[in-house]
Amino acid sequence: MAREYSGLQMHHQLEAKRKRLTWILGVSALCILFYVLGAWQTTPSSQYYLYTRVGCDNNSATSDSNGSNQSLTNLDFASHHQVALDSSKIISQFPPCDMAYSEYTPCQDKVRGRKFDRDMMKYRERHCPTKQEMLLCLIPAPPKYKTPFKWPQSRDYAWYDNIPHKELSIEKAVQNWIQVEGDRFRFPGGGTMFPRGADAYIDDIGELIPLTDGNIRTAVDTGCGVASFGAYLLKRNILTMSFAPRDTHEAQVQFALERGVPAMIGIIGSMRLPYPARAFDLAHCSRCLIPWQNNEGLYLMEVDRILRPGGYWILSGPPINWKKYWRGWERTKEDLKQEQDAIENVARRLCWKKVTENNDLAIWQKPINHVGCVKEVMCKSEDPDTAWYRSLEACITPLPQVLSSDEVAGGELLKWPERAFAVPPRLSRGSVSGLGVDRFIEDNEQWKDKIAHYNRIIAPLRSGRYRNIMDMNAYLGGFAAAVTKYPVWVMNVIPAHIDYDTLGVIYERGLIGTYQDWCEAFSTYPRTYDLIHASGLFTLYQHRCDITYILLEMDRILRPEGSVIFRDTVELLVKIKSITDGMRWKSHIVDHESGPFNPEKILVAVKTYWTGEATKKKPT
Repeated sequence: MAREYSGLQMHHQLEAKRKRLTWILGVSALCILFYVLGAWQTTPSSQYYLYTRVGCDNNSATSDSNGSNQSLTNLDFASHHQVALDSSKIISQFPPCDMAYSEYTPCQDKVRGRKFDRDMMKYRERHCPTKQEMLLCLIPAPPKYKTPFKWPQSRDYAWYDNIPHKELSIEKAVQNWIQVEGDRFRFPGGGTMFPRGADAYIDDIGELIPLTDGNIRTAVDTGCGVASFGAYLLKRNILTMSFAPRDTHEAQVQFALERGVPAMIGIIGSMRLPYPARAFDLAHCSRCLIPWQNNEGLYLMEVDRILRPGGYWILSGPPINWKKYWRGWERTKEDLKQEQDAIENVARRLCWKKVTENNDLAIWQKPINHVGCVKEVMCKSEDPDTAWYRSLEACITPLPQVLSSDEVAGGELLKWPERAFAVPPRLSRGSVSGLGVDRFIEDNEQWKDKIAHYNRIIAPLRSGRYRNIMDMNAYLGGFAAAVTKYPVWVMNVIPAHIDYDTLGVIYERGLIGTYQDWCEAFSTYPRTYDLIHASGLFTLYQHRCDITYILLEMDRILRPEGSVIFRDTVELLVKIKSITDGMRWKSHIVDHESGPFNPEKILVAVKTYWTGEATKKKPT
């Protein structure tokens, strides 16, 4: 009996265990099933993009690049995330500014500039409005504004109604800068020192130095005019940062950007240019009217700072070839010879080697290191990359130390295009605190998924809808590197007061960019960018300044029907959306590329098309 009872007890124990295990497995299966169903229901469609025009319903179906209709999944956090807003600063609808502000450049305002000293061109430098002077209105487009021509047609044509200025077509008629043809401008590619066209001029340079072997990728053009030099370097895979002041040559930088060519408002005056040391492979001045020999060679020393070891400086125009042109320049032979001798002397002090002087061109080359150079004139400052509102110094920026005379200071770069994804020397050598090689490789991998996602949630980057792109917080330049295969270019911006300075890394990748404090306006004209990318920017600035003014600045530089991609926390995106809803923008919050469970979300916005009235009043 004892054996029978024991066997029966064991049977019941086994049965109980089996039931318990079955119950656990059943509950687990149900949990997994509902988890999968929940994820499937809340994950956005894999094929959609936001493309809004005036008069279109935001919630209506859109068509992808293949013509099929897709629905956009919108995420609504309004009733679940209560963000504290300063009710005194909320404006439900921002009014349009007066048409007199249609071409307003807040930090290069000509009226404000007249209050400053003309010495060293200080009055043409950045002088931003105080908070009390900042506008709380939307900069209007001209009444007949049209969507710019697509690249590459935009290189040669722009609509007259978008930039209604004929001054340059008259003043520079002989030099073939720009011509008016009916309702449009045509850019023949001419320049002051290249009346045969920029293409032929660049070919002449290519006979003297190697332009197409991939060693020269980044260039800077000082006093660029309408940026034809940079426009025609693009076909040779050279990306040029062109800059010129806002001066009597009305709207020259605006024309450059309308053409789809990188450019900024800027000048070599009393401050460093907003670029890091060792940034450019080539610097160019074609009758740029910069007095290179003045102030102990201060301006050439600044070119030396931003020029890479082994980089070239090209000068055409006065005083080069003065024996031929002195009468036309209305200057004496003695004056021009003295100017050239002074430039040659500064170049020798910089340890530059004169490569050639051929007809209208003179070319110098910076040394690959400072072995054997005079040490007494070297700058004592520790960080040569510091450039935001930093005064020029009459000294030579020292290059990084080397172990031998044939070593490239700071590290040798690979040729383009390999250099775009190769580890930059600044990272491999540990020059950027807190950032290393592993983070660079990881960032490159992440951008593959991000770009694939962007091509689903906005008009595809290959479509030609976008040409001028700005990354407001560019980090390592991963976005710009990932889109080099598309017909676009990216202005990489590094916030001036960020903990890590990566702009030098970006230039080592063969990309271009600038420093900027986003509490101030950017050095560009209104309506100059097609797509703006802002990742984590408002987390950086939410306690530094009123983000309303940052958003109004984005509206100023964004073209009608241009797009914006914000990446940030849900709370900040909700706050941003509440402001942009009053700026005539249409926007939706969508999921992160990894899916709905990532706390970071994406706000995709489109600026609607609207224009100002034809009447014009002077600002008070």
